[in-house]
Amino acid sequence: MVIFHIDANSAYLSWEAVRRLEAGESLDLRTVPSVVGGDPRKRSGIVLTKSIPAKRFGIQTGETLWEARSKCPDLIIVPPDYDLYLRCSDAMYDILRRYSSRVQRYSVDECFLDYTHSQQALGDPLEAARDIKERISRELGFTVNVGVSVNKLLAKMASELQKPDRLHSLFPEEIPEKMWPLPVEELFMVGRATTRKLHRINVRTIGQLAAMDPVRLEGMFKSHGRLIHRYANGLDASRVLENAVLAPKSVGNSTTTAWDLTETREARLVLLALTERVAMRLRRARCLCSVVTVSVRNSALCRYSHQRVLVTPTDVTGELFSAVTDLFDQCWQLDPIRHLGVRLSGLEGNDFVQLSLLDDPDRLSRQRLDAAVDQLRQRYGDGALIRGCFVQSGVRPVLGGVNDGDYPMMTSLL
Repeated sequence: MVIFHIDANSAYLSWEAVRRLEAGESLDLRTVPSVVGGDPRKRSGIVLTKSIPAKRFGIQTGETLWEARSKCPDLIIVPPDYDLYLRCSDAMYDILRRYSSRVQRYSVDECFLDYTHSQQALGDPLEAARDIKERISRELGFTVNVGVSVNKLLAKMASELQKPDRLHSLFPEEIPEKMWPLPVEELFMVGRATTRKLHRINVRTIGQLAAMDPVRLEGMFKSHGRLIHRYANGLDASRVLENAVLAPKSVGNSTTTAWDLTETREARLVLLALTERVAMRLRRARCLCSVVTVSVRNSALCRYSHQRVLVTPTDVTGELFSAVTDLFDQCWQLDPIRHLGVRLSGLEGNDFVQLSLLDDPDRLSRQRLDAAVDQLRQRYGDGALIRGCFVQSGVRPVLGGVNDGDYPMMTSLL
């Protein structure tokens, strides 16, 4: 087996930088302290990705924008644009398909490629990987890291060894030199909680984890202990599964408000704007959802949520918002609100669905109306067509800019 892992470097930022350069701007966002995340005018949201110069200021992915700006007052903050990211992801996927018929889109900015059966026609794997890296840079204008190995786990670990714009191999015979000296937290599927527990027993490198008794690890972490022991030893039997469309397990959006929300009408307007965005994404993914979740965070930063299983899966904005408002009314504790979220899960394809006698007989016409609105917004922008309730409300009619959808993990394919 010969597997590649291709990972776009600082993807969201790189893709935004390329778009601006193609539009005639002279400043390359990748060369200055900059981040993608949230609303730069309100400084709400978190850092989704950062430039290398921003990293030198100690800015970290996941921290709030105000924390990032406190470290670098001149930081450039760029709002996310998920439609752009999908187009760039598609372009990268199209190039990878020239090298193999089996390409798995693992996330928006990374793919696995099975090169096993391409060797005879295309030659040496490392040369092909280098060609992929250079072609993406030349044709699309952004850089990638490529990892090459015998399975998906090692290929992914290889692509993380050093960034940006690098090619790395991590074959089994290279594990002792390249992977085992790394900190244990750099192993795929070893998170913060697992790292803390391993540090307590003085396991600090991947090599030390690999040398542990798997029975002891299973006693500490149950089945997860066996998994990370296999990974530490470079073992992974998951296959590269071809998928041209990146299918999320859930689609969600949330926003931090610029002021405390204390009125039901204000909160519902924000929830409607969030529902508009997630419903558009749901339809774009050609999915229906069967579970709706609403989350609330109050001014004291306490979070609570409610969810509902729908009788019939749907992608109709009105039906989804009806469930959202019911859930909000049930869970809101009448405290000042600073953060609201809507998440749709239990996704399934929209090519077939079991209808119910209780369904709205006008659903088909509502679906057609939603599709027409989506087309107008995609062509002319989110403000091309808005609901009257948003006029002079102070609330943007469509909220959310980057998909925080939950995508399948590699372990789900084992």
